[in-house]
Amino acid sequence: MRKVLVTAWIAATLAGAGTAHAQAFGQFTGAEVLPVNGRMFGAYVHASENVVGLMSQLRLSFYPGMDFGFQGGMARQYFSGGDRTTIRLGADLKFNVHPPSDSLPFAIAAGANVGVETGDDFSLLSLGPSVVASRRFGVGGSSSVMPYVGLGLSFKRIDVGPTDDTDVSLPVRLGGEFQIAPQLRLLLELQLNLADSVNDNVSIVGGVNLPF
Repeated sequence: MRKVLVTAWIAATLAGAGTAHAQAFGQFTGAEVLPVNGRMFGAYVHASENVVGLMSQLRLSFYPGMDFGFQGGMARQYFSGGDRTTIRLGADLKFNVHPPSDSLPFAIAAGANVGVETGDDFSLLSLGPSVVASRRFGVGGSSSVMPYVGLGLSFKRIDVGPTDDTDVSLPVRLGGEFQIAPQLRLLLELQLNLADSVNDNVSIVGGVNLPF
């Protein structure tokens, strides 16, 4: 059975407060939590076997060791039953589990997310917990590279055409954030959607994160 494919086009940047993961639509960053009053905007291009699109994110932090984020976008899906455009909205919460230390130089964070995608004869609700680990390596001056890996458990309620069902999957995110300047970070992420009956098995995400 051919799988439904989804991607996003920049739709909205919502103001509020920080990130968690695996997010409903992607990891988009490592385990490091934003500092109090920190803010970050992100814009990303998604590509998979049948879809290409864009998504945006706004992350904020108002409490030590915790941040949260809002994601918004549009997706164009191509499949045998007919093409359709959907709107995506998501939110997530992330909290610090372990900051980098001399004995364990990895940042570890846990969180939860919720995502809604809707369109013509299409409705998808997803939510679940996640955990992410990352490590930052300095490469001179203000530049650095931060590889990360995220693992989630996603519960979905699917209403697409004649299909009305539930699904459980294991999203895996493997990526890296490349800081070129304090306010400019490039992102590359590989998304593996294990046991997912809705999305493509493999997606690629590229984009930028812009702290401000």
